[in-house]
Amino acid sequence: MEEAAHSQEKQRILMMTRKTIQWVTIMGSAVLCSPSAFSGGIELYEFGTPDVGLASAGYAARAEDASTLFKNPAGMSVLEQSEFQLGAHLLYGSVHFQSSGSTTTSGGDGGNPVGYFPGGGLFYAHKLTKDLSLGVGAFSYFGLAMKYDSDWVGRYLYQEGGLAGISFMPGASYRLLDWLSLGAGMNAMYGVFSQKAAVNNLIGPDGQFEIEDDAWGFGANVGVLVEPIQGTRFGVTYLSPVDLDFSDVPSFKGLGPGLEAALGAAGLLSNRLDLGITVPQSVMLSAYQDLSESWAILADFGWQNWSDFGKVDVTVDSATPTSLTADRHYEDTYHGAVGVRHRFLPDWAVTLGFAYDTAAVSDGNRTVDFPVGEAYRIGTGVQWKVAEAIELGAAYAFMWSGDVPVDQERGPLTGRVTGEYEDMAFHFFALNLSWRL
Repeated sequence: MEEAAHSQEKQRILMMTRKTIQWVTIMGSAVLCSPSAFSGGIELYEFGTPDVGLASAGYAARAEDASTLFKNPAGMSVLEQSEFQLGAHLLYGSVHFQSSGSTTTSGGDGGNPVGYFPGGGLFYAHKLTKDLSLGVGAFSYFGLAMKYDSDWVGRYLYQEGGLAGISFMPGASYRLLDWLSLGAGMNAMYGVFSQKAAVNNLIGPDGQFEIEDDAWGFGANVGVLVEPIQGTRFGVTYLSPVDLDFSDVPSFKGLGPGLEAALGAAGLLSNRLDLGITVPQSVMLSAYQDLSESWAILADFGWQNWSDFGKVDVTVDSATPTSLTADRHYEDTYHGAVGVRHRFLPDWAVTLGFAYDTAAVSDGNRTVDFPVGEAYRIGTGVQWKVAEAIELGAAYAFMWSGDVPVDQERGPLTGRVTGEYEDMAFHFFALNLSWRL
């Protein structure tokens, strides 16, 4: 009887595994081929993993699935077996601008430039020995994409474009002692940059300019995981900066004769623009503590080096321009999060988390292509162990920034755009699958 039951259970797992492989293949292709998988926010903690349901709490200390490759590579060595994980999410951004009476250009409010975008990540951690693990992942944690209505009041500053980075990360982890694990990974990032804006000809219809380029950049990800006693873990991870050296010759259309002559005389019709971007370095310190067999608490504290972020503002702001770029001012950000997990049945668990991030740019320096402020997050999720080898999860997170003011003016042709993004918010709907081999 026991052998028959064991055989039936084995056949059930094999059938589920075949279906899982088919599902993973379809979903993996959709996630990695989506051109907007990194849209809606400039740097996110959400890429479809169970951490969405914790608002990132315990990010570098949880070490319970293959996505620890990125969050803390040292965690791979404490996984009990090899594991594949697929995470997918759908983001909806509610970003609506309301101009004030001080705006000097005519037009509409731009609609909702974000809307719906898919995203996610793929991770695999392989146990070579009890203490040594290797891993590989493909995901995106950095990017911004927006598209305003063509007639909006800020069209001379920004109409549409994107800045995106897709990371391919090989990594390794080694448990040096029973309580100490070390890990490292290489962050190979493929970046894409594009931007379009209208050009004010003063007389007649608007012209337009466009720039775009792609580039590779490389960085490192290192982590330490400490487990002084069973059920207590502390993790710290450092993600190095990545330089993406974009450059392009701007493409212009529909310029008035006077402006075209001025741009040509300044060499701006034929010279390449250097648009170097520095993806910020960051540090995350996390803690995980079991309170009982069914309850656990998690916490984070993090820092991101946005003051070194090298993104430039690109517009035509004068009838006699000498440059199309202007440096902008950013500030380092700080992150904090707390969360709980409750295992209410042996195969079921629910999570809840809260997080806060300071703003990367002050009200006086905020621009219409980077309209972000401080961020409050709340996340909740559920995890279900379907079989010994397979776990499914679903999560939802809400990120709110409130009213975000903008007062931007570059020059006489771009005009002044003032107002605020009212009740700016983002919604994340995530699904994940872990398959332990």
